[in-house]
Amino acid sequence: MYLNFNRVIENANVIIATYEADDMGEGQQVDPTKGTVAFGSALFGWAFTLTRFARIYANKFNVDMDKMMSKLWGDNFYDAKGKKWSIDETAEDGTNLKRCFVQFIMEPIVRLCRNIMDGNKEAVWKMVNTLEIQLKPEDREKQGKDLLKAVFQKWINAADALLEMIVMKLPSPAVAQRYRAAYLYEGPIDDVCGQAIKNCDQKGPLMIFISKMVPTNDKGRFYAFGRVFSGIVQTG
Repeated sequence: MYLNFNRVIENANVIIATYEADDMGEGQQVDPTKGTVAFGSALFGWAFTLTRFARIYANKFNVDMDKMMSKLWGDNFYDAKGKKWSIDETAEDGTNLKRCFVQFIMEPIVRLCRNIMDGNKEAVWKMVNTLEIQLKPEDREKQGKDLLKAVFQKWINAADALLEMIVMKLPSPAVAQRYRAAYLYEGPIDDVCGQAIKNCDQKGPLMIFISKMVPTNDKGRFYAFGRVFSGIVQTG
């Protein structure tokens, strides 16, 4: 799994490197240790970033969170017997160590998934209690994929992971519109409207992109759902 994930990320970064421009500010390459990659299942509605697990294990091991983030990816291993971190997969006693990403993240996920799909309810409820996953009584009656979906969406919800990345990692409009303005606006970028979009100027002319029209109960009337790029939208 780790090698597959790593290959996908590297392939994505090759494509990003082909198209990223100098005027976009900081590099656009994605990196799990920077919280810009989420792993999960869109079909079952669960996902996680390393940030979530780093937060948990940083408290457990009393380690700085940024340091923990770097430990959870790449060639980093944990020797439980020696109680120390290592970049070598072989322990001092000759035993093979598991990669931290596997040991601390994927193994619990896979174990819970398998127990649910195998109908091993005793093991499932034990893990659910340990992970402090709050399930509704009707969710506990579910079986197989339905139970898996309910448990994982409560534990590592995809919306939470996505929202966290949007808030923490996407550039603000003030930064992004400087390099995006020429793609957003079909007119000459040096005119008054182009400059207002580029500078995110609320005192400039109103430039708004309507992405959706929602019908109202009144025949022939719509709510216009859109994004303001400059100026101020108001009634009239």
